[in-house]
Parts: sequence; C-alpha cells; structure tokens
Amino acid sequence: MRRFLVIIIMLYTSMNFSLENTIDIWEGNIPNQNKTNDKEIQGDRDIVWIENVQQPTLEVFLPTERYATDKAVIICPGGGYEGLAYDLEGTDIAKWYNTKGITAFVLKYRLPNSKSIITKHKAPLQDVQRAIKYVRYHSEKWNIAKNKIGIMGFSAGGHLAASLGTHYTTETVTEDLINTTNARPDFMVLAYPVISMNSNHTHKGSRENLLGNEPNNDLVDFYSNELNVDKNTPPTFIVHCGDDDVVSVSNAILFYQALQKENIPAEMHIYPKGGHGFGLGIGKGNLQSWTDRLYEWLKELN
Repeated sequence: MRRFLVIIIMLYTSMNFSLENTIDIWEGNIPNQNKTNDKEIQGDRDIVWIENVQQPTLEVFLPTERYATDKAVIICPGGGYEGLAYDLEGTDIAKWYNTKGITAFVLKYRLPNSKSIITKHKAPLQDVQRAIKYVRYHSEKWNIAKNKIGIMGFSAGGHLAASLGTHYTTETVTEDLINTTNARPDFMVLAYPVISMNSNHTHKGSRENLLGNEPNNDLVDFYSNELNVDKNTPPTFIVHCGDDDVVSVSNAILFYQALQKENIPAEMHIYPKGGHGFGLGIGKGNLQSWTDRLYEWLKELN
C-alpha cells in the first residue's frame, strides 16, 4: 500500500511539473480563431504526432542552474503544416539545448487545416510571433537575455521560423503589453527547411496546407522567404541533406544565397546522405555530428 502511494505521489508531481512548464501564449480569446467543436488530436505513430492544435502553447525546458547561460531558443517542430512531430523535432531538441546550458521552448502552434481558424495562412505566423514576444517580455523570469533569443525550425517548422525571421514586423493582432515587444529573433537555426512556396522548389504538402490549392502570386511571394531577406534578417545556421527526397535541398541553398546577397552572417552544412526528418541525426553516421557544428556556431554568436 505504501509503495502504491509513493507511485501515485510521483505521478502527481510529474503531472504538475509538466503543467507548470507549459504556457498558454494567448490569454482570453485567441485571435483569428472561432470557437468550434474541434479537438486536438495526438496521432498513433512511433513519435509524438499532434494535429488540430486549438490552444497554442510553449513548453519550457530549463538547463541545470550551474551550467545555465543567458541564451534561449524557441523550437518549431515540423509536419508539413498538417501536424507536429512534437518529440522528434521538439522536446528531444530542447533537451539537447539544455545540455549546452541553453533554455529552450517548444512551440505548439496552430495548423491551417483546423475548422476553427478564420484566415488559414496567418495562424502559424501569429503564434510564432506571439511566442517570441512572450519569451522576451518575460525573459527575466528565466534569467535569459532579451537580445539572445533565437528561433529554430524543422521542415515546415523551418519555414515558420524563417517566416518569423523575414516577417517579424507583420501580424500585430492584440493590444496588450506583450505585443509591444520586439518579435525579431536574434538568430535562426533551420533544419531541412521548407523555404520557398515557388512550385519549382517547395514541398507541395506544406504549400497546399498553408496556402490552399490555388494561392495568388502575392501570397506565394510573401511566404517564399528567400524573396524577403533584407539587411535586418538575423544570422542563420542551416543544415540539410543532398538526398532529401521530401524537401529539396534547393530550399536551403536559395535561402543561403539570399542571406549572402544581404551580407547576413550565415553558415550552411549540406550532408550527402541522411534524407528528411533526421532530428538529432542519431545513428546516421557523420550526420549525427551536425549538432556539434551548431553548438560551435552558437558559441561564436555575440
């Protein structure tokens, strides 16, 4: 009986810890969203796969206090704007950052295919902008510097991260104090990212889920991030594989070239093999050292 009570207490403590470290980024009514009977879905896969997000959240991962730095990163899992590979490209990555003393936040952002979303393509960008504003506004709470907060994304999450880096001044939707905070990330990390919505380069599923089947040219250009790099785009680290048959490596190359044109500090690593969706790259030979390259780059950032 005593052992049973101990187990119950441990489970309760674990649940409370999880809840205390998950933040609703919007208070009250969520912009660009109607109340419907839609429910969030967690899919039956070999990873934590989430669809139909209704309540955008940040899950907080803090490093050990002894080794904590003042850097932070917000992570956008991928999933083709259809779902979120929440552990493979989210919580697993956050835990890696913690080993380097970096505070990490995993963003569970809304997806365009929910019936509750009013203007489909705006919801993810609204959520990622709110997320970085929220973290920057409350930065003292986590002992992080306001000017050392980056964004990271994988696949379609890489598109969302790059969209924040090129469109951080758009989509003002609320009038609270948090919204007055700067949304520009201080650095970007893009892993096998969707960059372009141009049909010659894009990932078809991501484009259709975000923009619909027949988007107009203005919308395509707005979300083709290689066309929207300017002198204020943040320093960027990019990793991709040449044999990626889901998201063409041309996306990474196009963005790197755009960054070079504007003299934005950028580092890109293209591995010959590894495919798509490799996450930390564990068990994939030389590719699993890509996080070492990332850490070296992060240490050089001012």
